[in-house]
Amino acid sequence: MSSVADTPSGEVKRVLIADDHPLYRDALGAIVPQAFPGACVSEAGSQSEVCAVVTSDGPFDLIVLDLNLPGAAGLSCLKQVRASAPLTPIIVVSATDDPRTMSEVVLAGAAGYVPKAAPRQVLIDALRAIIGGGTYLPSAAIVALRRAQASGHSAARPRPSDELTSRQKRVLKLLAAGLSNKRIARELEISEITVKAHVSLILKKLGVANRVQAAIEARRRLAD
Repeated sequence: MSSVADTPSGEVKRVLIADDHPLYRDALGAIVPQAFPGACVSEAGSQSEVCAVVTSDGPFDLIVLDLNLPGAAGLSCLKQVRASAPLTPIIVVSATDDPRTMSEVVLAGAAGYVPKAAPRQVLIDALRAIIGGGTYLPSAAIVALRRAQASGHSAARPRPSDELTSRQKRVLKLLAAGLSNKRIARELEISEITVKAHVSLILKKLGVANRVQAAIEARRRLAD
């Protein structure tokens, strides 16, 4: 699931790269400017460094996070960063290519997941998609996420008060198709700020944490 955003790269001013391997940090440090020319890149090599930078060094526009950092256990670093910077998009770039792990990452609040073995252009496209309000997740991980939601979700219908409005349903349909906020705004001829407001309400009404989960829920509803 991906959407290549057309958000101006100048909007991305600060990016944090968190990885414990200096060579891979260097590689990411070379890739990020290809996606966002002029962005200032900061680095961290452990869970404690990541958390310290996020809480003390001001807001970032994007965080690129490896799961296997020194001091981290499972998704501990992702969860701490998500709690400290709830509005900052996080993309996990890790050597793990297990679909279940990828789906768990999204359930924990990441906006996307790219395996380290993925081609450079895939990562660039994923970074741009997420900054544009979109998501990126390998197809195998989407299948795993659907299964996880199906097994842990009651599938009960929402209460009438939680039903989506007709406009929100249209936004959700376009979101499920992988469109960025900017493209949804153009499609519906509304402002991008209005789209963001709709998306926030949609996530709340559906009881999901991010756009990936919302898109999967939209497809489940269409299949019913």
